[in-house]
Amino acid sequence: QVHVVESGGGLVQAGGSLRLSCTVSGRPFSTYAMGWFRQAPGKEREFVGGMDWRGSGIYYADSVKGRFTISKDNAKDTLYLLMDNLKSEDTAVYYCATSAAPFTTAQDMASMKGIYWGLGTQVTVSS
Repeated sequence: QVHVVESGGGLVQAGGSLRLSCTVSGRPFSTYAMGWFRQAPGKEREFVGGMDWRGSGIYYADSVKGRFTISKDNAKDTLYLLMDNLKSEDTAVYYCATSAAPFTTAQDMASMKGIYWGLGTQVTVSS
């Protein structure tokens, strides 16, 4: 059984930084695409950014491009989301996800189909 667990959320002032972590257990880490999503109150869940199974082919939503960075450490089975220059509109529950199928891409993640979700971690940016 695949388990996805996020951590690192919290309260931060606008302009500050925060790093989220995501661990995946129950299967090999490095063979699957991974991504980050978020859902603000009253809004639909949206794609933040994703990485293909090779750890390359990373792309980001326009709203976070240049401020957020996705990386992973295969030795630790951990995906990261470094968020810099945070804005109040970044306030949301952030979800980590991994594809159900191997050898997938960031674009596959953006479709939000066939993926395993974590339970989310709250990020609140105060202005």
